[in-house]
Amino acid sequence: MPAWLATLLTIVQVVAALGVIVLVLIQHGKGADMGAAFGSGSSGSLFGATGSANFLSRATAMLAAVFFVATLGLAFAGHQKPQAAKSIMDGAKPAVGSDIPDSRPAAVGEKPAVPSDIPK
Repeated sequence: MPAWLATLLTIVQVVAALGVIVLVLIQHGKGADMGAAFGSGSSGSLFGATGSANFLSRATAMLAAVFFVATLGLAFAGHQKPQAAKSIMDGAKPAVGSDIPDSRPAAVGEKPAVPSDIPK
């Protein structure tokens, strides 16, 4: 996973977490509903008497879902193993006509290569 995507998921997660905290603190408890029934003034709000509770609870649920998806994405990104760097020598070929002897062990009955035996 690219580093920019992990950074983006982290930012989304932090913003969603702060949004959930704010929305939970704004919502009224269950005891506040009784006061609204007797005219505590919340019925004149922008969403109506019960509209704000429905809007806030749905917004909280949506932000919580975004938070969990971002958390799962970050967990997936952290779980992937980094690819091991390949050695420079993995793709190297022996130089042709060099004075370097063959480093392979000699087969049974074969004379080991010495620099004077390598054709030029």
